[in-house]
Amino acid sequence: MLKIDKLNFSYGDLKVLWDIDLEVHAGEIVTVVGSNGAGKSTTLKNISRLVRPTSGTLTFGGADLTRLESHEVVELGVVQVPEGRKIFPEMTVTENLRMGSFIKSARGDREANIERVFTLFPRLRERHKQLGGTMSGGEQQMLAIARGLMTNPKLLLLDEPSLGLAPLLVKSIFETITEINRQGVTVLLVEQNVYQSLRIAHRAYVLETGRVVLTGTGEELLGNEHVRKAFLGM
Repeated sequence: MLKIDKLNFSYGDLKVLWDIDLEVHAGEIVTVVGSNGAGKSTTLKNISRLVRPTSGTLTFGGADLTRLESHEVVELGVVQVPEGRKIFPEMTVTENLRMGSFIKSARGDREANIERVFTLFPRLRERHKQLGGTMSGGEQQMLAIARGLMTNPKLLLLDEPSLGLAPLLVKSIFETITEINRQGVTVLLVEQNVYQSLRIAHRAYVLETGRVVLTGTGEELLGNEHVRKAFLGM
């Protein structure tokens, strides 16, 4: 579904990504883990065309993403839920969701998708008239993911969905990601919560200082000595 080959990226003179190779197959949850500053979010930004790579190729379903603008990537079915939620704080929950179905291909499914995400996140149904900016951090994260789902994504890019959440909400968010995948959405997940994200991953990549240093199934990497020492404190 998604193939990244020899991706390099720099912010000015500062090189951030070094020859990144990564694949996501249809139906998978693929996790990219690493410490803060490893290049995880920058990788997603390259996929979404929020930044332009120095070199390398990115293809989705055979389409060359490097030739597209961000809105064209979304129209292909690649949708990013950004770090920090970035909901519309002065809009209600329902208004935020309707903004998620702005692209033409998703408008016809708008009402069905609102019902779908309300079933997935019952708390949002209860808060449907509430302004997004007045909700808790966990509720805002639910809304950010739900808004992404309103676009009918084929590939959902999740950037640090557990960041800043209480442990009980973290567990709930990862259970929801698993359920979204069960419903047929392929997921590329970027996370600092290494244990939880590897636990649900079909396959995973470990980034360190902009380089892929390990790949394998989620189970394999959970058992890897380097991962256990570097990220799990074991």
